[in-house]
Amino acid sequence: MSQAPSAAPAENAAPLLKVAGLSKSFGPVQVLKGIDLTVEAGQVHAIIGENGAGKSTLMKILSGHLQPTDGEIRIDGQPVVFSGPVDAEHRGIVLVHQEILLAPDLTVAQNVYLGREIAKGLVVDDKAMNEGARKAIRELGGDIDPTVTVGRLSIAQRQLVQIARSLLVPHRLVIFDEPTASLTPVETEALLKVITDIRAKGTAVLYISHRLPEVKLIADKVTVLRDGRLVTTRDAKDVEPVDMARLMVGRDVAKLYPDRAAAGTREVVLEVEDMSVPGYAEHASFQLRKGEILGFAGLVGAGRTELMEGMVGLRPGRGTVRLAGKPVSFTNVHDSMKAGIAYLSEDRKGKGLLLAKDLKVNLTLASLGRFVRWGQVDRTREREALDKAIAEFDIRTGRKDLLAGQLSGGNQQKLLLAKMMMLDPSIIIIDEPTRGIDIGTKEQIYKFIAGLAAEGRSIIVVSSEMPELIGLCDRILVMRTGHIVGEVAGDHMNENEIVVLATGVQTGEAA
Repeated sequence: MSQAPSAAPAENAAPLLKVAGLSKSFGPVQVLKGIDLTVEAGQVHAIIGENGAGKSTLMKILSGHLQPTDGEIRIDGQPVVFSGPVDAEHRGIVLVHQEILLAPDLTVAQNVYLGREIAKGLVVDDKAMNEGARKAIRELGGDIDPTVTVGRLSIAQRQLVQIARSLLVPHRLVIFDEPTASLTPVETEALLKVITDIRAKGTAVLYISHRLPEVKLIADKVTVLRDGRLVTTRDAKDVEPVDMARLMVGRDVAKLYPDRAAAGTREVVLEVEDMSVPGYAEHASFQLRKGEILGFAGLVGAGRTELMEGMVGLRPGRGTVRLAGKPVSFTNVHDSMKAGIAYLSEDRKGKGLLLAKDLKVNLTLASLGRFVRWGQVDRTREREALDKAIAEFDIRTGRKDLLAGQLSGGNQQKLLLAKMMMLDPSIIIIDEPTRGIDIGTKEQIYKFIAGLAAEGRSIIVVSSEMPELIGLCDRILVMRTGHIVGEVAGDHMNENEIVVLATGVQTGEAA
């Protein structure tokens, strides 16, 4: 990884970064209100808060992507005004975006070196770029063919490519915005080691994450934002994850998962037999019962998402699907929606929502036929539906004319859930329901899911977070290399047994 040279800070030297009275408004909506922040060289400073607290806006200002409405930024004691992100990079400030900003039709190596290609004479040195990209990704714990196009990669693999690209720029301050939200535990551990290494070389790190134990592990300082204001800055050693959660939401979050009755032996509403999705899943069979929350666990690449997509018609699949005992076949997702199955993609930004469209368009798109009269969309009914969804799903938006892309991640997920519930489905498949979402919004979404099951709807939850599956589900199916390799329930529903099935490796505890 490229590293800007850094000397040990002199005694009484100015901090690497100092922010005073920083504010930002979008029209009448003020999202940051007088933020003060100090970041020293060789320090990991975590910024935590609920979705919509202003974290990402603050990071975009510090990296030159946005201009503040008011306030001052100082680097090494000198006031600076960034003309844009390239200007910030020239000063050693690099942002690793939460959103995936890669060119899907280019290879991994071409994306890593885009705009800074290695030349050999008058031509691009593809061999050198392939070797450099492979090395950079391996340092992050990944193993990705640098000649593969990015469009063929999983979300987690794309995130690793994006991090590798960012760290090739000479850096004094690296801003990580939810870098591990899509990563496996192994990849997360490797990234945290990279952060520890660059901190030891004098680089400062601003670290945003909703994974509070991770924050406790890696951070030196923790700053909490709430509703655009700074609540407190503390030494990480003096604050536990439960304290961080309380400071973020302004109340105790002692019980994350709702109490609910087990599904028991209710009627089977969905049967999948011998389902295969070429290249991803093979001979998968399972049943889903009425009012049940069924979890799917497994490592990234196990085939969980692709199995669900094949089942609902988003991918070519072979096998038998029965609804209430009757065989059905879905050639596209519209067929499965009409049959009462709603699928919420893990990629809510890329596949779930139209980010450049307003909230009501996104809400009613899947059920638009309900809002058409005499060949035209009834805008009054659309607005009424949006008002109801905002109230029922607690979608927090200062204005109803915002674009979906202007919502925080948690509110985007609530909007996506509200959109699919407009179809009144009997079966809901939710892929990574709380990825990149704060603990307060997680609690809300878990209550929504439990409430849907209590109504008699049947839920499938695909998640990479084992505590989430254990806390929410009645039973869990585990996938490995495209196969369902086991089921855990009751007292066997614990992380150790899931890991043994997911990896095929017996742990010491299990042995």
